[in-house]
Amino acid sequence: MSDAPFEARMDQLVAEHAELEQRMADPALHADPAQAKKVGQRYNELTAVVRTYRDWQQTIDDAQAARELGMADEAAELDARVPELAERLQRLLVPRDPSDGKDVILEVKGGEGGEEAALFAGDLLRMYQRYAEQHAWRTEIIDSTESALGGYKSVTVAVKAKGTPEPGEAPYALLKFEGGVHRVQRVPVTESQGRIHTSAAGVLVMPEAEEVDVEIHDNDLRIDVYRSSGPGGQSVNTTDSAVRITHLPTGIVASCQNEKSQLQNKEQAMRILRSRLLEAAQAAADAEAADARKSQVRTVDRSERVRTYNFPENRISDHRSGFKAYNLDQVMDGALDDVIGSLVEADLAERLGSI
Repeated sequence: MSDAPFEARMDQLVAEHAELEQRMADPALHADPAQAKKVGQRYNELTAVVRTYRDWQQTIDDAQAARELGMADEAAELDARVPELAERLQRLLVPRDPSDGKDVILEVKGGEGGEEAALFAGDLLRMYQRYAEQHAWRTEIIDSTESALGGYKSVTVAVKAKGTPEPGEAPYALLKFEGGVHRVQRVPVTESQGRIHTSAAGVLVMPEAEEVDVEIHDNDLRIDVYRSSGPGGQSVNTTDSAVRITHLPTGIVASCQNEKSQLQNKEQAMRILRSRLLEAAQAAADAEAADARKSQVRTVDRSERVRTYNFPENRISDHRSGFKAYNLDQVMDGALDDVIGSLVEADLAERLGSI
């Protein structure tokens, strides 16, 4: 990595990092929280790059100095660190998804399988909540429709990081791989004969959009209000507090009924709508880009079964990365790091191969 183009690129990144550091010290920046967050995310991303680059340079210099001083053992130890740092730097320089630093709005919907599918959707929600806890993220259920047995026909949850996460550690950077159809094989609680059934739940993962990310005109919205409903469709509210918002140019719909007031439900529905519009815009841009990657990991067909949860065998299998393990009980309690890690690595390999 000592060629002139690489050195020139690193000089540019070091200069950008210094410029961002100056901007972050300017109180005027923090008068605009959205812009401050954007600058902070880019600064944090470049800090990891610049730090690793300087460590790499310093280690090369230290190894050379050790050789000149006849310290063969120390020189060998330092030489061994050089390729490790070079690999880390290469990974940090791989172009990232522009939404990787964002928080997430995640939707889980019960699919094939009726009540069992709704119960499985509830299990997936709990799994993601436990995973978020392990990463010190905050979760907030925005909207939900429960089933008669306590599962979820549909549930929407926001997942938010504290502060500015390290590159690759924000909610969207990790949870984006969860999108798709999740299949479960187990004996349902409704099964009296002990037979194994197969059902499914769908997961949709969207980067949570800031107001500055998506421009929405009031004239493009149709807002309907209605009474919220509970399991089985029975009314649980005597006032029209539930809100459904339709974005007329795209036909994209978002609704919320969980909050007590119509205004609160409207605000939550707008959060969902912004994220759906951002995701739709990004999907369209990816489809049109000449160099759009066709990675099986990143391009998730919503009808594709991405993962199987086999309870009798305590087995978890991801059909994109080929990951398989027999600790399903732990995975359902939030131990998702290994399976998500396999998808991150597969995605990184694809990105490195496209450079």
